[in-house]
Amino acid sequence: MNKFNFLLVALLALAGCKTPEARRPVSHAGGSYIDASIARNKELNKAEESAIKKLMEANPQYEYFTSDKGFWYYYNVKDTTALATAETGDLVTFNYEIQTLKGDVIVSEEELGTQTYQIEQSNQDLISGLKDGLKLMKEGETVTFLLPSHKAFGYYGYLDKIGSNWPIQTRVTLNQIKSGEANTP
Repeated sequence: MNKFNFLLVALLALAGCKTPEARRPVSHAGGSYIDASIARNKELNKAEESAIKKLMEANPQYEYFTSDKGFWYYYNVKDTTALATAETGDLVTFNYEIQTLKGDVIVSEEELGTQTYQIEQSNQDLISGLKDGLKLMKEGETVTFLLPSHKAFGYYGYLDKIGSNWPIQTRVTLNQIKSGEANTP
């Protein structure tokens, strides 16, 4: 019986030395959800770009510029004498309002108040189109930016005033640029 017990223990030890096998997933998710999401976003971007281009065609009195960041803009007040635009670390003071593409005010300048933002270093919750737009401006200029939803409030919207995936326009006045060197401790 001793030999039998020894043989049984030896067999169990050998079976216990087997390398573990990787567990297989219960279900295999395909890329169909991601593909559908990409297709929806492409359609959304195309529709928003079309609406913005129609707005520009309906207002030929403005000279529109295309940003390499994915939005359009025109100058309400342009300063041709100033040279400096805001750079990383500069502190800018500005006022702005948010409008629909039709020009209806959604959030007024009075509601938003005067804003201060340190270029590319502040944790202030500004939309990406505004952050990019401020870097294009000179002190004293007023610019209207036409922003597709992905450069504005995107899927989440803004409070109960701006719905999901709304393109907007925002009129911004840059009041002051303080050099970043003056803002470092």
